[in-house]
Amino acid sequence: MSNIQNRLTGTLPKVGIRPIIDGRRMGIRESLENQTMDMARTAAFLITENLRHSNGLSVECVIADTTIGGVAEAARCADKFAQEGVGVSLSVTPCWCYGMETIDMDPLIPKAIWGFNGTERPGAVYLSAALAGHDQLLVSMVKMSRIKMIIVFPKT
Repeated sequence: MSNIQNRLTGTLPKVGIRPIIDGRRMGIRESLENQTMDMARTAAFLITENLRHSNGLSVECVIADTTIGGVAEAARCADKFAQEGVGVSLSVTPCWCYGMETIDMDPLIPKAIWGFNGTERPGAVYLSAALAGHDQLLVSMVKMSRIKMIIVFPKT
């Protein structure tokens, strides 16, 4: 495997990691910043170390520059992902968040959500909020084909 090369035309898609956070200030968001970015880095490490493209090359990850707690941060993340060639989106969160303000709304990119239930504000609840947001925007027709993976770790 030491002679791996990309023989495909074009660029290989990357995985975009979206660290989603409860955007409320005054201690709530601030208390979750490090944990949320650590989740993003952990997910990126797991993916790059264990997943390969069909040609054997490692899958690359792109992490949003900041946590996403609102529409402006989600828009900046979408711009970065478009420039970097992201082809699939993974949202990670340890907490409940406003789904309509933070979810990846690009209907052409497959999505996954990793919600962690290790805090008093369970991240698995974000999945329901995100799906409800998609339903309200009539994206429900593609949600079953676009959200491929939901990983929820129970609180221990």
